Amino acid sequence: MKENSFWGETLPLSFADDTDKPLSDRTAPLPYDPASSLQSALDTAAEQGQTSREAVLSILRRHLGSGNASVRYQFEKRRVSGIDAARALARQADDMVCALADLAASKHESPASSPQESLCLCATGGYGAGLLAPFSDIDILFLIPGDPSAAMTARIEFILYALWDLGLRVGHATRSIAECVRDADTDLTIRTALLDLRFLHGDRTLARNLRCALGADLQNDRLCEFVMGKIGEREQRHRRFGDNPYMVEPNIKEGRGGLRDLQTLNWMGRAALGCAVSTPDRNGAPAEAPQTPSFASFGLLTEREAHRARRSWDFLWTVRLHLHYITGRAEERLTFDVQPVIGGRMGYATHGRQRGVERFMRHYFLTARDVMRLTSVLQPVVLMHLQDQTTGEPPKIVTGPEEFQTIAGRICPIEPVTFASQPREMFRLLDCGRRHDLPLHPIAMQQIIRNERHAVALRDDPETAKIFLDLLCEPSADETKAVPFWLPILNETGLLGRLLPDWSRVVGQMQFDSYHIYTVDEHIVEAVRMMGQIEAGRMADEIPLAYTLASDLRSRRALYVAVLLHDIGKGRGGDHSEIGADLALTICPQLGLDPEETDTVSWLVLHHLLLSQTAFTRDIDDPRTILDLADTIQSPERLRLLLLLTIADMRAVSPKVWNAWKATLLRELFSRVAEVLEGGLAATERDSRVNHARDLARDGLTGTLPESSIDRFLDLGYPSYWLGFDTDTQMRHARMVHDSDRYRSPVTVEAFPIPERGVTELTVLCADHPGLFSQIAGALAVAGASIVDARIHTLSDGMALDTFWVQDGEGCSFEEPHQLGRLNHLVEQALSGRLDIRKGIEDASHHSTSRRMRAIHVPPRVVIDNTASDRHTVIEVNGRDRPGLLHDITSTLSSQSLQISSAHITTYGMRAVDVFYVRDLLGLKITDPIRLARLRETLLASLTSPPVPAPAK
Repeated sequence: MKENSFWGETLPLSFADDTDKPLSDRTAPLPYDPASSLQSALDTAAEQGQTSREAVLSILRRHLGSGNASVRYQFEKRRVSGIDAARALARQADDMVCALADLAASKHESPASSPQESLCLCATGGYGAGLLAPFSDIDILFLIPGDPSAAMTARIEFILYALWDLGLRVGHATRSIAECVRDADTDLTIRTALLDLRFLHGDRTLARNLRCALGADLQNDRLCEFVMGKIGEREQRHRRFGDNPYMVEPNIKEGRGGLRDLQTLNWMGRAALGCAVSTPDRNGAPAEAPQTPSFASFGLLTEREAHRARRSWDFLWTVRLHLHYITGRAEERLTFDVQPVIGGRMGYATHGRQRGVERFMRHYFLTARDVMRLTSVLQPVVLMHLQDQTTGEPPKIVTGPEEFQTIAGRICPIEPVTFASQPREMFRLLDCGRRHDLPLHPIAMQQIIRNERHAVALRDDPETAKIFLDLLCEPSADETKAVPFWLPILNETGLLGRLLPDWSRVVGQMQFDSYHIYTVDEHIVEAVRMMGQIEAGRMADEIPLAYTLASDLRSRRALYVAVLLHDIGKGRGGDHSEIGADLALTICPQLGLDPEETDTVSWLVLHHLLLSQTAFTRDIDDPRTILDLADTIQSPERLRLLLLLTIADMRAVSPKVWNAWKATLLRELFSRVAEVLEGGLAATERDSRVNHARDLARDGLTGTLPESSIDRFLDLGYPSYWLGFDTDTQMRHARMVHDSDRYRSPVTVEAFPIPERGVTELTVLCADHPGLFSQIAGALAVAGASIVDARIHTLSDGMALDTFWVQDGEGCSFEEPHQLGRLNHLVEQALSGRLDIRKGIEDASHHSTSRRMRAIHVPPRVVIDNTASDRHTVIEVNGRDRPGLLHDITSTLSSQSLQISSAHITTYGMRAVDVFYVRDLLGLKITDPIRLARLRETLLASLTSPPVPAPAK
């Protein structure tokens, strides 16, 4: 089943929890009337003389428990909506407060004739709006005529202490009407809370008078200050909780596109438009809360917009209630561990290749985008009304540029707006703003959002395609421009999905892993922005070569389109690179690209992971690796474009993905492939390079070591060693060998920080023996070090010279002397048999993966390849990352009588990808099918063995 939202997006499925039905169709009455049931129990207790505080609290506690349980049962059985459950919880709180207020009045009687003894209890904040989440505070205003008497204070304290004894979280204030008005003038939070004022109990006149006083006070300048203050408060909140609504663990209350944004629209609309705060008073009972969201009934939205607003409101409240019930606290962050649970409870099941949790989260992100669009639609009306009310004059309108107009320096369409009949005008408006460096007026955003569905007619329009490419390729790094980056506007308004229907399939799509922190569409938008930053000489300082390449682009338009389309094939099953490459063959001509550009874009999309996968999971010192890569790329221009696309793609995944070490590997790989493509020294012509490396080492060592030591060192290394390290590193190795011989040291360990690469190089010189790699890997795991690369060299005298490049938990190098000393000490202890590696790893496991990360499933996988290298069998191991994983894998390889020549370690969130180049004890590949099958089974067993559990607390 599919459904078209009023924004024009095609949703994969209607709300799984039936929230697409009218609320009345899903609302089942609770099995009893809570208020009458409570009053009946209290009356019975009074007749029996059980009127003590403890007896009354016992009745209230039972009523509260049974009421909460009933609401929860009805909600989790999907018999009531989230909104109705929240209202039921608020009504139950009303019952508690009113019953206690009656009891307090009877126990602390005061002269009835004294007006100074009047007391009015009002609900404020979210509770005043008539909605309560299971673990939210109830905010109560004790409204009094003046200074409270002793009897009045006793009544208030009786109510508060009883509510606290019931286990409720209570926010409270005791004020007079004058104090409320005064405090509202100085505190934006207090004024906001009082906007939701709702009478509960006592002197109703006080509540009416306060409401009138607040309405009279909130006029002209104060009204303007309030509305602009709420807008500023919202922007600050977005920055604090993540300005991007498409983070994969969103805050559903405070984040952008969350409940607080809808509440802000309520507050701004009610304040500026003078809408009622609550429904008319009913004698003898708490006032009814307004239908929410109240801005949907202001008459400023179309019927479809109002319906979508109500659905968004109900969906977010439903998610919030599930989140509170599952976590057992006032949790507002939708973390990985609760996402599958909530998705399952709301009925989102796996559909095809898309998991239920991904379908649920996509619905959440589409809802968050709807909330942002509602803000863009409603806020301009509020601000225009505010300007009319405060100045008494319409805003100044200036005709032009072109056939548009500007209001307060912002470009806007001329009335009457013709976007529905002439949809190309929407793109021309954006292009005019780009060329004249003008920001969009809120009215322009409003009208584009309301008319974006008409852009479907422009899919084969050459002029629109040209404008789109100009907007896409506009440099995005100039912060002095009014709109430095236009692609987010195209995406958020829905124009991009209308122009490219394949784009709408990745909008709001998440990947349930800890590697990608954005939805697919937001990741692509961020990648395009990164490409603009790289062009401007930013965001790639670790690989300055990128700036040189970006400054001389011959296929700039093709590169930007490739960045836009590189992940557009995700979510369809199969290899997203292949699917995206096929889609590019259709999309590129539609956008006006010529056949050569189309072929380039399709090739870049197909191979956009090629450089990163090779650099991080293959031995780039192996000539076969370079030759195979050069054979695939074939063109120096394509190599340059592919490097830039790779950098932009990686930088857009997460701030933690890109680091100096990965930049170093990419730079080395690029230079070696470029050398082959440009007709230089072939990768197989090694002899002269080996001799040249030896000559450089001799020149550098002359005068620092005895000639005999230099000659001995130069005879130790095989060709792969001389081609695998630079001269400075080889000179350090020579000194290690010299010191080892001089002092007859069985083990020599040296840790050398390389902060510009973001790694520490750890070199171990000792007698070679089976399991050496595993011992070192175990010691480094105990030290909290992550191995990112390793080279294993056996010298001609039988000694092992093993080099490991390691990082700390933050992806940086170890640099402090005590850190380096600990690394050396633990490795020496491990190799001498004085370190209990297994116990150390168990201790590290106690503080490893959090519960929210354990919710992410990482299937184990082992791939064995005998074609990727001429001299080695390449084994790729995929599994959940954990302390000691590399130790376990290498122990398994050692038990299978395999020698590790090099290892390449990469992590993608919780997924570890470890690649080993191995040979048997005779130095040959492993080719026997039976042995290969046994090796694969053994490795899978080492991956699936459960990590050591943490001790019970």
